[in-house]
Amino acid sequence: MSLYFHLRAIPPSALRNSANWLQRLFEDDWNTVRLRIDRHREEMLDKRYVDQHALYTAHSQDKLPAHVVLGGLPVSHPQPEQPPFLILTSAQVNRVADYLTSADFEALWRPARDGLLSTHGGPALEPEVHALFASTHRDLTAFYTRTAEYGDAVVKWLLR
Repeated sequence: MSLYFHLRAIPPSALRNSANWLQRLFEDDWNTVRLRIDRHREEMLDKRYVDQHALYTAHSQDKLPAHVVLGGLPVSHPQPEQPPFLILTSAQVNRVADYLTSADFEALWRPARDGLLSTHGGPALEPEVHALFASTHRDLTAFYTRTAEYGDAVVKWLLR
């Protein structure tokens, strides 16, 4: 079973605090999702999403980095065994976008490096692991920057 952490930009006026409505947000076919990803209106993180979260929270005292991947107001899924949806307001999205655009990837990498390498093949694979996390960082930065430009909120959900 594959796990994906799915992030989607939503205009605040369209956002509903309804679990059924939120569930329908993530029922689009892959071609539709791919088009939104290409426009930085949606992002998907594979099963390494928890590790990407660790990159932003390794040694941060600030709560803001925690919002990049896993943060947000939880809304229970209609099926209790499913993970909750997470919602970031447009104001929170702006703060995350500001954080990501000003963050130095190397400064994020250094405190998280040993932990990430230990779960991704060790020091011999550092160039590949570093490149993977740097690429995801760039994608998340582009997603949040575009979302902030539109003044949108973000809805997140773990898909199985």
